[in-house]
Amino acid sequence: MNHQDIYISLDIGSSSIKVLIGEMSDRQLHVIGVGQVKSNGIRRGAIVDIDATVQSIKKAIEQAERMTGLKIEEVVLGVPANQTVLQPVKGVVAVNGDGREISDDDLARVLDSAESIATPPEKEIVNLLPKRYTVDLLSEIKDPRGMIGTRLEVDATLVMTSKTLLHNVLRCVERAGLSVREIYLQPLAAGYYALTEDERNQGTAYIDLGGGSTTVAVFEDGLLTHTGIIGMGGDQITKDLSIVLETSTEQAEKIKKQYGHAFLDDASDDQLFEVKIDGTSMTQQFSQRYIAEIIGARVEEIFEYVLDELSRLGVRDLPGGIVLTGGVAALEGIGQVARQVMQLRVRIHTPDYIGVRDPGFTTAVGLIRYAHSDDEFYGRSSEMQTVSGSIQPTPPKNKSNATEKKVDHGNKTTIMDKAKKFFNNFFE
Repeated sequence: MNHQDIYISLDIGSSSIKVLIGEMSDRQLHVIGVGQVKSNGIRRGAIVDIDATVQSIKKAIEQAERMTGLKIEEVVLGVPANQTVLQPVKGVVAVNGDGREISDDDLARVLDSAESIATPPEKEIVNLLPKRYTVDLLSEIKDPRGMIGTRLEVDATLVMTSKTLLHNVLRCVERAGLSVREIYLQPLAAGYYALTEDERNQGTAYIDLGGGSTTVAVFEDGLLTHTGIIGMGGDQITKDLSIVLETSTEQAEKIKKQYGHAFLDDASDDQLFEVKIDGTSMTQQFSQRYIAEIIGARVEEIFEYVLDELSRLGVRDLPGGIVLTGGVAALEGIGQVARQVMQLRVRIHTPDYIGVRDPGFTTAVGLIRYAHSDDEFYGRSSEMQTVSGSIQPTPPKNKSNATEKKVDHGNKTTIMDKAKKFFNNFFE
């Protein structure tokens, strides 16, 4: 196995923490290890208990390590879209060199220029997303390297998040014994993976239905244009079932997954099941149709909040419709409810890889695919710090200038320098 092709993603969610080990070969992902545990210490995407979160991360890492025999030391980290700001920025530099051929160094400098703006003290830069480059008077360029010119410009989007949120996530990862290779906004990486090229270009809403919250991200003209968070998700559905069925939260979660249906018209009166009344030895019998009324009401409310959030973001038209993913998207009938409430075309995305054929793994897969795409585009080594038995990772050879600088249209070395500063400032 070539360790330079191995990526490990860490998806820290409100309901579960997922670790995915994947090997990329000829642009194809092969899942070789999975870790998934229930989250503790996280509420609605924000860390509320450092110690509990660290222990959850460690358990997920250990699961993936046992499956593969690899010792995980470094991860591609996803951060939630809570308190995210997307800010348009512009960078301009003079092209270096006698031949005026645009190089990796010129690309790195113009991206640094775009990023060097004053940011609010409570915000931290996560990603820089180039929209287009301009060489002299020639615009709409996707990749200017190798072109001849004297002036290089970039129009980009700066992705910023809460400094406190990012600090807490990084602190948990560091205390779990891991280092961070790259950081990406979760809906950025997941959206680029889950949406087709046409969907990203036409104008499509990517909706991640998580346990504690629902993430809304809009893509248009191939770019991430809006993000939002709704503080409601699958945990509210479970709580509703627990209250109405008079059973434990644990039992309600199992019932939701085994018998749950979100669309009342398609639910069955004939599918019956017994539910233990919490705190007693007694049971009650319910039908799938009965709980579909409970589930459907909450799911409708979630999609109504999604519509409100899209309106707040200024999104008026979605020709590409919506793409649903996240753990709650596995509920039967959820697509029908979404179509009914939102009056849009709806598609549910499920990763098509052995071991992760569940919408809840979309972000974990997306982080790996996005990181690999960046590595390919910028000629960067994909080596990660993993060790399997006595086999050591192959050291990188003849790193290019782009690799040395870790230029990245979604995440540059300057971003990772900031992460390292977090560790140095807070953990020394």
